[in-house]
Amino acid sequence: MTEEWTDITAAWKNEIAFVGQDSNGATLQMGTLDGKPGFSPMHLLLIAVAGCTGEDIVSILQKKRLVLSNMQVRVRGKRANEYPKIWTDIHITYLVWGEAIPPRDVEQAIQLSEDKYCSVRLMLGKAARITSEYHLLQPGENAE
Repeated sequence: MTEEWTDITAAWKNEIAFVGQDSNGATLQMGTLDGKPGFSPMHLLLIAVAGCTGEDIVSILQKKRLVLSNMQVRVRGKRANEYPKIWTDIHITYLVWGEAIPPRDVEQAIQLSEDKYCSVRLMLGKAARITSEYHLLQPGENAE
C-alpha cells in the first residue's frame, strides 16, 4: 500500500467560488467566477468517474490492438433528498465507435474497469448503486 500523499489546494476567489490546483499545476474552477460558471463539487465526482473508467477502457482496448474512432462516457446521477444529499444512483453509458470491435472485448474492458481499475467508481460504489450499459457504433454513426 502506498503511503504517498497527494496535495490539492482549493483557493477561495469570491462568494463561494474556489479554484482547485494540484501539485502539477493543473487548475479547475468550482462555482461561478467572473460571470463564468464552474463545476460543482458533486458534479466533479460524476466527471471523475467518467474520466477514470473511460481512460481504463480506452487503454484496455488499445492494448488489444483495437482501433477506436471515438468514445464517450455519459454519466447520470440521482441524489438523496435529505442532507448530505449524496449520490444514491449512478448510471454510466459507454459509447464506443469503431469498426470490427468485438462486443466481448468491450464487455471485458468495462468489467475490468468497473471491478478492478477505476478507483473512483469503486469508491463511489460504496455509497451509490452504480449501473452501466454500452453501445457499439460505427464510425460516423450518431449516438442518441
